[in-house]
Amino acid sequence: MSSHALGPEDLSVYMQAHLIPGEILQLSSLTPTVEAAARAVGTEAERIVKSILFLVAGRPVLAITCGTDRVETRALAARYGVGRKRVKLADAQTVMQETGFEVGAMPPFGHRYPLPTLLDPRVLAQPEVYAGGGSDSTLVRCSPRDILEATQAEVLDLLVPSEPQSEAEAG
Repeated sequence: MSSHALGPEDLSVYMQAHLIPGEILQLSSLTPTVEAAARAVGTEAERIVKSILFLVAGRPVLAITCGTDRVETRALAARYGVGRKRVKLADAQTVMQETGFEVGAMPPFGHRYPLPTLLDPRVLAQPEVYAGGGSDSTLVRCSPRDILEATQAEVLDLLVPSEPQSEAEAG
């Protein structure tokens, strides 16, 4: 296993090798939050897609959702038939180990290892999205359908509408 961090160049090579249409955008500003990313590319926050790594019963699972939405751990627990306490947000070290990318820069595909992936249907409702591009100043612009195809994701409602959600979950 290679331990070096992956970046935009690695993502570009992956996209070319797997014939994934899209464009990696080099930005003049950092994009630490969904709002900052939306401002940087002049779009709505709903079109910023975040890829979040969870550990479900100790196994990595990637959840992809619109940036303004919060992944509800109950949805992951129900999908995998485990209690909510068995669903944890992966820490930065685990994200790097499993994907090769830093938290906040992680693209939806091109990871070190293929990951079981869940894609929220609200992502597919967007005509075009921007996702992590491998660094804190790059985004990848692509079609939600191409993300679905590239990741072989399962489409699953990752939100459970109920109480107001916090904005604690970024990138």
